[in-house]
Amino acid sequence: MSGIEKSSPEKVRCDHCLQECNQTSAITALIDGIKKSFCCQGCLGVYELIHSNSLDAFYNQRCDWQPGPPEIEVKLQTSSFSDTVTITGKEQRIELLLSGIRCASCIWLIEKFLMKIDGVVSIRVNYATHKASITWCGEKVSLDTLLHAIRSIGYLPHPCHGNETTELFTREKRDLLLRAGTAGFFSMQLMLFTIALYAGFFEGIEARYRLTFQLISWVLATPVLFYSGFPFFASALCSLRRSTLNMDVLVALGSLSAYCYSIAMIFYGGEIFFDTASMIITFILLGRYLEAGSRLKAGNSIAELMELQPHDALLISEVGAAAMVPVATVQIGQMIEIIPGDRIPLDGRVVDGEAEVNEAMLTGESNPVQKKTGSDVFAGSFSMNGRLRIQVSGNAGNTLLARIIRTVEDAQARKAPIQGIADKTAGYFVPATIILALATFLYWKLTSASTVIALMNAVSVLVIACPCALGLATPLAILVATTTAGKRGILVKGGDIFETVSKTTTVVLDKTGTITTGKPSMTDLYDYRVSPSFMQYIASLEAASEHSTGRTIRDAWQGKLLKTERFKTTPGKGVSGWIEGTLWRAGSKAFMDEENVIIESEPCAHTAALEAEGKTVVMIACGNKLAGVVGMIDDLRSDTLPFIAGLRKKGFALKMLTGDNHGVATYIAARCGITDVQAGLGPLEKAAVIRSLKEKGECVMMVGDGINDAPALTEADIGVTLGNASGIALESASVAILNDDLELINTLITSSSQCFNIIRQNLVWAFSYNLIALPLAVSGVLHPIISALLMVSSSLVVVSNSLRLKNI
Repeated sequence: MSGIEKSSPEKVRCDHCLQECNQTSAITALIDGIKKSFCCQGCLGVYELIHSNSLDAFYNQRCDWQPGPPEIEVKLQTSSFSDTVTITGKEQRIELLLSGIRCASCIWLIEKFLMKIDGVVSIRVNYATHKASITWCGEKVSLDTLLHAIRSIGYLPHPCHGNETTELFTREKRDLLLRAGTAGFFSMQLMLFTIALYAGFFEGIEARYRLTFQLISWVLATPVLFYSGFPFFASALCSLRRSTLNMDVLVALGSLSAYCYSIAMIFYGGEIFFDTASMIITFILLGRYLEAGSRLKAGNSIAELMELQPHDALLISEVGAAAMVPVATVQIGQMIEIIPGDRIPLDGRVVDGEAEVNEAMLTGESNPVQKKTGSDVFAGSFSMNGRLRIQVSGNAGNTLLARIIRTVEDAQARKAPIQGIADKTAGYFVPATIILALATFLYWKLTSASTVIALMNAVSVLVIACPCALGLATPLAILVATTTAGKRGILVKGGDIFETVSKTTTVVLDKTGTITTGKPSMTDLYDYRVSPSFMQYIASLEAASEHSTGRTIRDAWQGKLLKTERFKTTPGKGVSGWIEGTLWRAGSKAFMDEENVIIESEPCAHTAALEAEGKTVVMIACGNKLAGVVGMIDDLRSDTLPFIAGLRKKGFALKMLTGDNHGVATYIAARCGITDVQAGLGPLEKAAVIRSLKEKGECVMMVGDGINDAPALTEADIGVTLGNASGIALESASVAILNDDLELINTLITSSSQCFNIIRQNLVWAFSYNLIALPLAVSGVLHPIISALLMVSSSLVVVSNSLRLKNI
C-alpha cells in the first residue's frame, strides 16, 4: 500500500529572537529593502524600534543568545515600583531586575536605548545579576515611561527586593561545587588508569590493555572537560566572538590542547595526557569555588541588613483605626504604630509613646536608645519594651537602612585607582601569554624534535599564566574591607576611598557637633523688651531648624509653639521666618548686619562679654530691631581629646574651621591643642579653604556634620560625617560614621592603610608570581599539572591575604 508523503513546512528563524517558526506563519517585513522574518508582532516591533534608533550593532555583538520571543505582553504595574524609588533633589533613582537578558549585548542595547531618552542621567546594568540602576530627572521623564521603554525592546522590569547579589553568589557557589565535585570524581578515576599507563611506559604493557586504558581515560576525561569545564569554554567562545581575550581563553586553550592531542595519540600510538587536561580544569574549578565562598561570606553582612527590613506596617488611619498593610503602600506623613518586640518598618519621628530601641544594626552599639516624642527612629531597629506611634518621614526606598545597603553595594562595585594597574596589565597579558606559548611550542619543537615536550611546555605556559591572582588582588580586598567596616558602623561609599584615606596629610575639623557635643546649654538670655512673649517667638522660629543652637532654644521653651511661615535657612549664618505677620530672625552678628538690623551699644557689650567667656552668641531680631541676645556653651565631647591625640600620633596636620565667632573658636581650639583656626566662615568659605589646601598639594580629610559643612565635605578629598549629622551632610560625605564615635575615624584611617597595604601586597605577589613562574614554564621545568596547582595556589594566597582584613 502506498501513501502520499507530506513534506513538513519549511522553517525560518526569527531575525530578532532567532526562534524557529513555520515560513507560512512567519510575519515578513521589508527593512531598508531587505526581507526580514519574525515569529510574532512583538519581535517585529522590537526590531523596528532598535533599527530606528540606529542600534543594529546589537545583532552583530550578541553571543550565547537563547532563542525565544521577548516578554512584552505582560502588564506593568508602575505602583509596585514606587517604594523602590529614591529621590534626591530633582533626580530620582531606582534599581530593577530585568528578565529576558540573554547575553552581554543585551546590556549594551538597554544602556544605549535608555540613554537616548531625554531626562535619563545614567543607566548601569550588571550582566551577572541582571540588575539595572537608573537615575533620571523627574521633571523631564516619568518612571512609567522608562519602564515601558525597557519593555518595548523586549525586556521585562521587576521591582528589586531582597539580596539578589547574595542569592547569585549562593547559586554560583552551588554550581561550582557540583562541577568541581564531578571533575574531582572523574579525575580520581582517571588517575588510576593514568598511573597504570605510566607504569606500563616504564615496565611495559600489552597493546590491548594499553588501548583499553587509553579509551577508558578518554571516556573519563570527557565529562570533566565538557561539563565541568563548560563555563570556561563558553566564556572563551564569547570572548573570541567579541574580539577580546580573557583569562578563560588560556584555560580553554591549555586543557583543549592536551585533550585533542591525546585523542590523536590514541590512533597514532603515542602517549596520552588526558590527566593533564582534566586536572587543569579540576584545580582551577576548586580555586574558583573557594573564591566564590569568600565573596559569599563577604556579602553576607548586606544580606543580614536586608533581612532586617519588615514587609508590613501597622497603619493608623485618621480616625484611629489600625490595619496591617504592605510597607510599600505607606505614604510620607502617615502614622504607624510599633508594639514591643516589633521591628520599625520605616524611618520617622515619634509623636506619641516612649520605648527603648535597639539600633545595633545601624550603629554597632548594643546598648538600647531611649526614644520619646520628637525622637527620630529608623527602619530595621526594634522596640524592646514600649509602644510607639510614628509619623513616617520617608518611603521604603529612602530609609537609612536602604541607603546603607545601596552605598555598600556601590562601594564594592567602585574600583580603587590602583586597580587600573591590574586592568591595564590584564588587557595585554592574555594575548602576550598566547604569543609566548606559541613561541615556546615552536622553540621546543625545533630544539627537541619532540611534539610531546613542545606541547606540554606550551600548555604549562598557558595554564600558569592565568591572571586570576591579578584579577582578585584589589576587588576582593575592597569587598572584605567595606563589609568589615560596615559591621563596625563605618559606612564607606566607595572602594577607592580606602586608597585616598591612606594618603591623607591634613585633617580639617568642624567645631559644633563634631568636636563639641552639638548640644549647647543656654546660659544667658537678654530680652530688650521689643516684643512680648519673646521666648515663645524665638522657640517657634527655631522649631524648624536642624542646627544644634536652634534645638537648644526650642527645647528651652515648654509652652505652645506658634505657626512659622516662609521659614528660610541661611547656612552658616542664621534663620528667618514670619510669625503672626512679623519677620523674625535669629543668627550671628554678621547675619544681622547683612539684614540691616539695628544693634545698639548695650547688645554689643553683652555680646563681647559672652564671647570672652567662650560662649556662642545668637542674636534675635523682630523686624529690623534687635529683640534679644542668647548665650550658650557647647562643651567638648568626651572622645574629642583621645581622637585628636590619635590624629597627632599619626602625624596629620590639624585645622579647625567654624562659622562661630572668633572668641568661641579660639577657646575651643586652645582646649584641643589646635593652633590653626579660622572662624566666622560660611559654607562656601569653608570649601574655599579646603580648595586652597588641595592646591598646595595636601590630601585633605574634612570631618563635619551640619548643612553648612556640605560644600566642604564635597570639596575635600575625603568627607567624613558622624551619625548625628544632617541629611545633606550624610549625602555629601564619602564616609559616614553611623555610631556617633570620633574614635572610629582613627579606626577608619588605620583600616584604610592596612587595606591599601594588603592590596599592594596582593599586586606584588601576583606580578612576582608570573615573573618567576613563566620563565620556569618556558624552560620546561614545570609540568602542566604542577602549573595548574601553582596557579590555584597563587589565587588562594591572594584570597587568604584579603580575608585578613576581617580581623582588623
